[in-house]
Amino acid sequence: MSDRELSKTYEPGVVEDAWYSEWEKRRYFHAPPEAGGRAYSIVIPPPNVTGSLHMGHALNATLQDILVRWRRMSGDSALWLPGTDHAGIATQNVVERQLATEKVDRHALGREKFVEKVWEWKKEYGGRIIGQLKKLGASCDWDRERFTMDEGLSKAVREVFVRLYEDGLIYRGERLINWCPRCHTALSDIEVEHEDEKGKLYHIAYPLSDDNNVRLTVATTRPETMLGDTAVAVHPLDPRYKDLIGRTVALPLTSRTIPIVGDAVLVDLEFGTGAVKVTPAHDFNDYEAGLRQTPNLPRIRILDDKADILQEIPDVSAGVLKMLAGKPAKKARGIVVQLLQEQGLLVTTEDHGHAVGKCYRCKSVVEPYLSPQWFVTMQPLAAPAIEAVEKGRITFVPKGWENTYFDWLRNIKDWCISRQIWWGHRIPAWYCDDCGAITVGRDDAISCSTCKSAKLRQETDVLDTWFSSALWPFSTLGWPEKTKELASYYPTSVLVTGFDIIFFWVARMIMMGLHVMKEVPFRHVYIHALVRDAEGQKMSKSKGNVIDPLTMIEQYGADAFRLTLTAMAAQGRDIKLAPERIEGYRNFANKLWNASRFVFMNLEEDFSPYSSPLTPHSSLADRWILSRLQVAIKDTQKAIADYRFNDAASSLYHFIWHEYCDWYLELSKPGLNQEKGSPARKAAQTALVTTLEATLRLLHPIMPFITEEIWQKLPKAVRSAECGARNSPSPPERGCASNGAGRPSPPGGEEKGEGAACDSIMISAYPQADEKLLNAGAEQDMQMVMDAISAIRNIRGEMNIPPSSQISAIIKVEDRELGEHLEKNAGYVRTLARLAELRIGEKEAKPQGAAAGVIKGAEVYVPLEGVLDLGQERDRLGKELERIEKDLALFTKKLSNRDFVERAPKAVVEKDTAKLEELKAKREKLEQNVKMLK
Repeated sequence: MSDRELSKTYEPGVVEDAWYSEWEKRRYFHAPPEAGGRAYSIVIPPPNVTGSLHMGHALNATLQDILVRWRRMSGDSALWLPGTDHAGIATQNVVERQLATEKVDRHALGREKFVEKVWEWKKEYGGRIIGQLKKLGASCDWDRERFTMDEGLSKAVREVFVRLYEDGLIYRGERLINWCPRCHTALSDIEVEHEDEKGKLYHIAYPLSDDNNVRLTVATTRPETMLGDTAVAVHPLDPRYKDLIGRTVALPLTSRTIPIVGDAVLVDLEFGTGAVKVTPAHDFNDYEAGLRQTPNLPRIRILDDKADILQEIPDVSAGVLKMLAGKPAKKARGIVVQLLQEQGLLVTTEDHGHAVGKCYRCKSVVEPYLSPQWFVTMQPLAAPAIEAVEKGRITFVPKGWENTYFDWLRNIKDWCISRQIWWGHRIPAWYCDDCGAITVGRDDAISCSTCKSAKLRQETDVLDTWFSSALWPFSTLGWPEKTKELASYYPTSVLVTGFDIIFFWVARMIMMGLHVMKEVPFRHVYIHALVRDAEGQKMSKSKGNVIDPLTMIEQYGADAFRLTLTAMAAQGRDIKLAPERIEGYRNFANKLWNASRFVFMNLEEDFSPYSSPLTPHSSLADRWILSRLQVAIKDTQKAIADYRFNDAASSLYHFIWHEYCDWYLELSKPGLNQEKGSPARKAAQTALVTTLEATLRLLHPIMPFITEEIWQKLPKAVRSAECGARNSPSPPERGCASNGAGRPSPPGGEEKGEGAACDSIMISAYPQADEKLLNAGAEQDMQMVMDAISAIRNIRGEMNIPPSSQISAIIKVEDRELGEHLEKNAGYVRTLARLAELRIGEKEAKPQGAAAGVIKGAEVYVPLEGVLDLGQERDRLGKELERIEKDLALFTKKLSNRDFVERAPKAVVEKDTAKLEELKAKREKLEQNVKMLK
């Protein structure tokens, strides 16, 4: 096999690994900032260091890679900066479980040695997802790979913490926070996931302390927390209770009396009994209610950090505590209910559904927990972030996600940033044992900033993982140092991410970027959809419906997998993915491969194209395909620029499969069959190969591997003419604009010599449409030809005429001009429709027993007498009609069944409805064909 030949079948596994290694070796992914020119940058949403590639990562990385490859080929210094997140809680949990298998407890090990173990784990396993991203084809600048616990990023984290503290935006205080009793740490509000669960609602009687016969009934889902009640609240306008405000009730199971207070915020006049128990230490609404009272209500804790009942609770008798102390909250609930029942204070119990907060990492029930923590004051940071989007300095795509962003920021609460774990950025604060002051500093403190004592203890808490992630767009570029990378690539161009981290990450990056850098972190935010299973269900291990990206890549190739995700990535619409879809796009890769083999087989070893793809010898087909190429270039460029990735994929798929492969390869054969060296043959070869070359470059950002493999086999003269860059990966020379015919537009108008050949398609120039090659007339003429050919082919298929049979066709046109156009190009119709005879004219008539088709401005007739046994064909069509009628009756009955329509999955009903419409269309066509044969 010569260097120009392609193997009979495309083997993605072999091709992909080889080309990725070559790209890395030649450092084509690297974007040196000192090169100047237009800068384009994306920072990857850092996957957790514990993670492995899932469908969300695959979609996210594919879309980013398309953008970066496109802008790199367009001449930009395009940086895609990769990295991973240290994922505090998640990573600590993984290492703890690993140590548990060795029967080692982290507390016995100690903080310093445990952190060493985590670093060892990170070194061994932390690069797994990076390798998986490479399998996908991600063209990240791996020289700049970052980790949120790197020395440089850690310096940035400490600098930002200190600045915020100095600005009065970070404070430490005792507040009610979300507490995970499994992970033993605080969680921010958005780290709590709420799940609906079935439970019980308990109605409990609280007797007045001075009149046991008068009782207030309160309802609660958590009776165990009543041991921490410090009030009962009623609405101040409620006529049932307003006279009781100021009196007290005897709290059951305790010796405590608690006040009846008025609270129009906490109590809903229309809901329940109108009386609400208030437990400020274990409920967020109650905490706020306690602050509204003067004096503030006491806060009594009843649970420890494991969510077990405390050994001591004020005013609770020793007998009750003996039964409850050390018990998990859920178990204590049953005991409290039993005690209330024995005392005649349990009024009633009813089934009740409610939302239960759970840890986003370990899924344990989260407890509201009173604890001293570190917080960021968010309101002053949120206001500029809102304004930046309102004024268009940042745009969301799709725009509707701006509302989600605004809603959260306009109702933002202070951010709890401290976590009671060991793996993470330790808070740079020290407590003085002598005076109790807190010292915060950029360097480790050696003396108290207030009293100068050396008796200091560093804070043991670490920062929330999302604190360091919020600095990602500028910390990864070297801030707080003034680096060339920071000057060139900040603000970044676009953030590509999922909607689920708009709160966690997107909004916080915008706030931090504006506060620290005085500039937005990115210009655009593209929010992609979720990848679901074929039925639209969220993928999960428990459902058994997870599709593994690596398995799909191994089975179908990375290019087919990438094209599938791209083609289905419509804005605002979730992707319903099935492996069969990926298989379909693998067929597209095979189609492209086979088309390229056809091209190469029709080029001489020493072939060199015409200097221009359009020559006086170019056929209608040549002019048509070159014009259609310009349309495909325009459509693809605009779609990618507008983040309409699915439209870009659709445009390319249609052009390559239907126009280039299905039509042009056949239409080019008359020219290719001319004598070697003839102008007509060379014109067809030039159009054929230059269109292929430009198409490969157009498709490369989506399908990088197969396009590189084919492109490398192209004649050097074609590749040389296409390259807008020298072999150096430096951005200034890379990606000079190329016209859509396959010829470049070199600087100064000079042609590149032989030495200008590109080493790789990925540093060649992205195609630009050439207006001179747009040809509306050629497109209109060829459309008439293709319509006529399609009409005749359809009649062949419908009437069951074998492809080998020679038939005649008659085209009756509405006007002479149309007839002249068709007559001029009748050779295409005769050849591709396999006609023995073709007549075209205004006065033609339909022969008896001829099949007919309609195209724009004409009718097409195919005489059947002598071609078919008309009686036999009528019988065949009659039997086919009977079968269609039976199927129609079946589907009509099925879809008329209300129970089926209401209970069957939506996808099944939609599929059956579509089938019914398809059968109706078939019946109509068969009836027409039967009529034609009479």
